[in-house]
Amino acid sequence: MARRTSLGDADCAIAQALDVVGDWWTLLIVRDSARGAHRFEELQRELGMSRKVLAERLKLLVDAGVLDKVPYQDRPLRHEYRLTPRGRALLPVLIALQDWGDTWVLGEGETMATTTDSSREAGRVHALRGTRIPDDVQLVDSEGALRDPVAPTPFTVLYCFPGAYARSESYPPGWSGIPGAPGCTLESCTYRDRLAEFTAAGATVHGVSTQRPDEQREFAAKERLRFPLLSDADLALAAALRLPTFRAAGVSRLKRLTLVVDRERTVREVFYPVTDIAASVDAALEAVRERQEGQPPVRAED
Repeated sequence: MARRTSLGDADCAIAQALDVVGDWWTLLIVRDSARGAHRFEELQRELGMSRKVLAERLKLLVDAGVLDKVPYQDRPLRHEYRLTPRGRALLPVLIALQDWGDTWVLGEGETMATTTDSSREAGRVHALRGTRIPDDVQLVDSEGALRDPVAPTPFTVLYCFPGAYARSESYPPGWSGIPGAPGCTLESCTYRDRLAEFTAAGATVHGVSTQRPDEQREFAAKERLRFPLLSDADLALAAALRLPTFRAAGVSRLKRLTLVVDRERTVREVFYPVTDIAASVDAALEAVRERQEGQPPVRAED
């Protein structure tokens, strides 16, 4: 592999980081590793790059400590590539790039917690149907313990929301003026009030935001929620599914969307954008019921 010209600035962290991930293929490998593609053939199929170039980039990332090369088969010996803690620390970088692209390249430069039905962002999210959530994605619950976002029940409803707080003064400045941001308390309380219906239909409900667990715990106690709120503060789920985000008060926050996932971890239904919160809860419940009956879900307008 032809070596890049050194930027020659040993004291600049940006220059030193670019020596590792400055080639655009390397970040795409990290992106697809976060999405669950760990084996050479999977990465080559996803990225469409030559075997020689992929082998070079994988060696670079292993040597840099971003990926671990782990054997998964003895005869013949074969390896897969897993993100190390150093590699997982790049996930916020990927999400920041995606957010910038959604806002400034594909969008109009406006900070939003939602999108339009016809946007390319909405198309990307709706394409998640049939996608499997990687086994190694773990989120933190309100007690600080790691938890699988997918429950062992036939279905899990993951409603992703920008942020909900127990105290009004905790919301970031200008929150009410961000399109799609208000309504998180209403959404959580609507799921709370209809939880028995979801349980009867065979679904577990999990709320997901990028807030700290202590913030989620305080909000859940105030509103007497009877289901877990999970923290994706490290952006593991966001990176695995390329979920849309926006920035507010220096924090990457999930845009409001809902996923219906089966116990095999496959996304079966997607609701995005969510413009009518009560209707989106109705639609998620109907999707679960239709799936339980073995019929394709009726498409519902959000």
